[in-house]
Amino acid sequence: MGMFAMRKPRGFHHSYIYVDERKEKLAKMEEDAKRELGMLPEKEFSPEDIRGKFIEGTTHLKRRKESGRRPVHLGVILVVVALLIYLWYAITNGII
Repeated sequence: MGMFAMRKPRGFHHSYIYVDERKEKLAKMEEDAKRELGMLPEKEFSPEDIRGKFIEGTTHLKRRKESGRRPVHLGVILVVVALLIYLWYAITNGII
């Protein structure tokens, strides 16, 4: 039985090296206190904030956005496929 037993892999645990959690926690508490006292405006939820985070999180989308190149539209793909099908039909039936 020992020959066929599958051991579970060790779990992944990533701990940050250069992060001061205490400093971040104090800054967040200070910001929350200022918001409660009215010194800072309330945080507003906007869908643009979330949309930007998805693009920032993926490298291929970030590179495509920086290059300025647009993806090929479905209509262009359909026209090219239809042209190739017509050429194949014409070649097989001896039209060309």
